[in-house]
Amino acid sequence: MATEPADVPATTAEPPVAESKARSSARWGLFLLAGLGIVLAILAGITVISRSRASAALESDTLENLIPTVGIIHPKRTATQVELVLPGNITAFEEAPIYARVNGYLKHWFTDIGTRVVERQPLAEIETPELDQELKQATAALAQANANLEIARISSERWQNLRKSDSVSQQDTDVRVATWHAREADVQAAEANVQRLKELSNFKTLAAPFPGIITIRTMDAGTLITAGSSREIFRLARIDPLRVYISLPQAYSQMVKTNDEAVLTFSELPGQSFTGRVDRTAGAIDPVSRTLLTELLVANQDGKLFPGSHAMVRLRVASAGNPVVVPVNTLLFRNEQGMQVGLVDSNGTVSVVSVTVGRDYGTTVEIVHGISENDNVIVNPSDSIEPGAKVRIAKSPTEVAKPVHE
Repeated sequence: MATEPADVPATTAEPPVAESKARSSARWGLFLLAGLGIVLAILAGITVISRSRASAALESDTLENLIPTVGIIHPKRTATQVELVLPGNITAFEEAPIYARVNGYLKHWFTDIGTRVVERQPLAEIETPELDQELKQATAALAQANANLEIARISSERWQNLRKSDSVSQQDTDVRVATWHAREADVQAAEANVQRLKELSNFKTLAAPFPGIITIRTMDAGTLITAGSSREIFRLARIDPLRVYISLPQAYSQMVKTNDEAVLTFSELPGQSFTGRVDRTAGAIDPVSRTLLTELLVANQDGKLFPGSHAMVRLRVASAGNPVVVPVNTLLFRNEQGMQVGLVDSNGTVSVVSVTVGRDYGTTVEIVHGISENDNVIVNPSDSIEPGAKVRIAKSPTEVAKPVHE
């Protein structure tokens, strides 16, 4: 009886399982490699994007930094009435050097420095021996001329009577008449010479041409005096009233009028003030200083004020055009265009305008023409700033204009 073959062990199925596992491992490896590649690609993309964004941000920041940031202020309005404080030079109302008109020696002086004199008061006397002798000689010459004139007159009349009877010729008669007229001319010349010397003799006494005070005396008694020399003997100044000269800035040249009141103060007279009035102006602007020379008069009956002194003059005038005030660090100094300021509009565009400067307050200045209180004025503008440039306005101004107090 045949036997059945024994059952074959299950080992015959192992190779397919191992192969399946190997294939599965390979797939997972591919998946891992693919995932790693994807991750690397994603990381590379992120890096590229980050770098691109960083480059764009850097470029944007660089472009942004190229636009300068500026601070601005708004001009402030000044008071409607302006008080001008200007230095003034005090001078005598009249001042004259007194010279000698004749030669001689100073015989005596009657006044010294500080002496108050009235008009025609004698100041000094000059001894003139030569002039005295010339006057005597001229007087004698006049007497001689009168005598010759009388002889010529008698001779002329006699010859004219003789001519009526034809006792003398007409020519001889005409000669006698002409001689008579010549002697008359001699007398007139002699009289004029005597009068001239008498007029010169009047200058032997030096007299004050107007009331005032003697400020200089240069000679003592016995000093030789030469007429026409450049050396003055006295200097006379009229000190009541006094003239005060100020240089009015061109911006205010139309505001000050005749008879405007002014107050004068002096450092040597603290706590005291003196009232003066505008008398006149030069009527022309000085092309160098751009100021108008203005003259004021101040009373000085008691002589307390001295000519030649310095004073501070305060004038209150109506402000023209309602000017504004800005800090001094907003001004641009350019030779060709003059004084300018930089403005910024709402779009951040720069414009440069010329302005007319009024009073200088030290840290601020007055602008009488060119800008208004609504303008955005650049603080500390760069010298290279140009119209049309773009700027960024700072959030808060770096400096604020100070208002003017009356």
